[in-house]
Amino acid sequence: METNKNFATSTDNGKGAAIVSYIFLIGWLISFFAIYKENKTSLSTYHLRQSLLLHLSVIVINIVITIILNIAPIVFLAYISYAIGIIYLVFIVLGAISASNQQNKPLPIIGDQAQSLFSSI
Repeated sequence: METNKNFATSTDNGKGAAIVSYIFLIGWLISFFAIYKENKTSLSTYHLRQSLLLHLSVIVINIVITIILNIAPIVFLAYISYAIGIIYLVFIVLGAISASNQQNKPLPIIGDQAQSLFSSI
């Protein structure tokens, strides 16, 4: 009876890494270090790049808005922050659906830039 099975022989085709990468930044880290290193596919590479740019963009935008709000409390910026959060969730769902359907479909606005910015992944 053999208990050690090689996970790289699964028929996943990178779909798992692609979907998990959209679960916020912690999901991206798990996807990259635990799943992607064992099973590199074009699908997982495409979605890892795209989700990394998505997560980093939202983090940077929220930091900038927080700094501006601490300097000059403008109520309008708080509403923009909420809108960015909603757009972020919509992009996560769009990306996860695309990964689930095994499509290399770019996200609006950032999809094409991610492939050129993170070509080393």
